[in-house]
Amino acid sequence: MKINKNLVFFIKSFFIYLCSICLIIKADGQFKIDVEKEIDQLDYRDLKNWAAHPDKKDVSDSSNLFHELNGKIKAHVFFIHPTTYTGKIKNDKWNADIDDETLNNKTDMSSILYQSTAFRNRTIIFAPRYRQAHIDAFYISKDISDPYFELAYQDIRTSFEEYLLNYNNGYPIIIASHSQGTKHAGRLLKEFFEYKPLKEKLVCAYIIGMPIPSNYFSDLKPCEQKEQTGCFVGWRTYKKGYVPDEVKNENFKCVVVNPLSWNIDSVKVNKKENEGGVLMNFSKKVPYVVDAEIHDNILWSCKPDVPGKFFFTKKNFHIGDINLFYGSIFKNVGTRLKAFLKED
Repeated sequence: MKINKNLVFFIKSFFIYLCSICLIIKADGQFKIDVEKEIDQLDYRDLKNWAAHPDKKDVSDSSNLFHELNGKIKAHVFFIHPTTYTGKIKNDKWNADIDDETLNNKTDMSSILYQSTAFRNRTIIFAPRYRQAHIDAFYISKDISDPYFELAYQDIRTSFEEYLLNYNNGYPIIIASHSQGTKHAGRLLKEFFEYKPLKEKLVCAYIIGMPIPSNYFSDLKPCEQKEQTGCFVGWRTYKKGYVPDEVKNENFKCVVVNPLSWNIDSVKVNKKENEGGVLMNFSKKVPYVVDAEIHDNILWSCKPDVPGKFFFTKKNFHIGDINLFYGSIFKNVGTRLKAFLKED
């Protein structure tokens, strides 16, 4: 039987990306870290400790059909990448080495290239490297895993303080994250933005790929309209009709915002409203790739509309939380930024 080349490319794309980004994150306690521990701080004045930074050439500078990289920068994106430390744990080392070149390259060529750039609409990306916790830390006792996540968060906190001190210069801020990155972004938002003057600079927080309990924030509110600013959005994507056991066992209400309509109602939005996905071919737009519908605590979408989709059997679309809605995210960043700047 002759195999469609587009099918092969699509399947390989998802499996390669699967190796780069964790698939399933349990909800219990993901936003509860209270461990106090003295931690050696990384030096974020050193550009090698940034995966993306305007003072260095990096993959977030790559262009595709969506980007206008020559436009004037109007805002900064502080992007926190997901778990890419997924290999075998060696010497009981539960946190990634910041100088692991192989892992850093994996992070850059997956999350930084394919995720952070979705937010690059008249913006520039700041994305710190950090001593991320290993993927297995999500599946062990919280008492054991807390110090690993604490170390990771302290790196994020230190890098953000360096950003505010030496790089922000009054620019509006977009916080963007996925998966483990969202775990840390939630805490960062509570510490630096809630009831703080910095909230006035927040265009939007796109905190994606993790459950966000509806009572987690007290000051920051979910975005209910596509032009709303100073708010946050989030979702977890699964195939329509599928609810994983860990979601069934959640005993709290989550915030879910539809990335095609940018509101919180349960109305299904047709895939014709999807501005296009970006999969493994970074320079190619995949039009009308999925629809979107909020179902309780998660986002449902159809099977990705690509050649050979019959052979795609995954029901958990975690790896595509951003990529399946890439064009819509890119457009929405521009919409919110325009509203924030009160541009006509």
